[in-house]
Amino acid sequence: MYLDSRKMKILKAIIKTYLETGEPVGSRTISKDAELNVSSATIRNEMADLEELGLIIQPHTSAGRIPTDRGYRLYVDELMDEKVREISTLEHFFSARMDHVESMLKNMARMLAQDTNYAAMISAPRYLENELKLIQLSRLDAYHIVTVVVMEGNVVRNHVITLDSPVTNADILRLNVLLNSALDGKTLDEISLSLIKSLKEQAGENSGVVMSILEAISESITSSKEEKPEIFTSGATNIFKYPELSDHSNASEIISTFEEKDQLANLVNANKDKDHEIQVYIGKEAPIRSMQDCSIVTANYELGKGMRGTIGIIGPKRMDYERVVSTLKTLMSELDRIYHDQE
Repeated sequence: MYLDSRKMKILKAIIKTYLETGEPVGSRTISKDAELNVSSATIRNEMADLEELGLIIQPHTSAGRIPTDRGYRLYVDELMDEKVREISTLEHFFSARMDHVESMLKNMARMLAQDTNYAAMISAPRYLENELKLIQLSRLDAYHIVTVVVMEGNVVRNHVITLDSPVTNADILRLNVLLNSALDGKTLDEISLSLIKSLKEQAGENSGVVMSILEAISESITSSKEEKPEIFTSGATNIFKYPELSDHSNASEIISTFEEKDQLANLVNANKDKDHEIQVYIGKEAPIRSMQDCSIVTANYELGKGMRGTIGIIGPKRMDYERVVSTLKTLMSELDRIYHDQE
């Protein structure tokens, strides 16, 4: 959408004023902006044009206007000033080594909620690549073996496999060596048909056992990818600070979402392929039904190959987008620095 520079400045002034006050913005207020240097009558005409374009609306019979979701989207995409923030309260969390990731993430969620005055969520990192680290086979009896599959991040899965033909302890030893030599560091996508054929040939009479073990490995990797992420939240009650979100039914729905966390997992999954991009969901763009009167700003952080989590800030549509975006960029940068410092 093309807007001339004056309309752009007026829209930006309306949004910035509304972010600060939460009250409809009139032409007289906008006319005090030193950058505009135009009359209230001119501003009223421009505001009427912005209203026709669907960027602002008049919520009451008063002369004031507020931004629409479309207006916020234009602001975020084209008008927002990006700033680099230094957040002194982060120093405490980033001064120590990441020996206790869960504790650090809980504290970070709390700090984000306090720093922004919105609600915050952070998902624990998940291993999206799921590389194999170890396969340990143990013989229960001649027809049953236990397969222990250890993946990156020390994610462990156990399977009891029933065999059609008996195996000996010597068979188990040879299979342990064969499978670990061939599969160490491999992801599911890297276990090709040619590799499976080679393993079956080397296993000889135990080729059927190898296939059963590979099926158990596939199930382990797939199930770990489908697990719901652990999510830490803080500041849900901050929504009561914003009148547009604090009516009883809407507020209780949002609080329930933070308590139950299932829908927050949907938000994490929606962002899992977004790399380091900042995502801004405004109103009905939100992938969470109960938060379609809110804005949600998310970013992914990484702690090494395939180890990714999501940070999210949830607040009113009139949130301070510049502050939130710069805060998330600072967090991503610091988490990345910590990881590389500790390699």
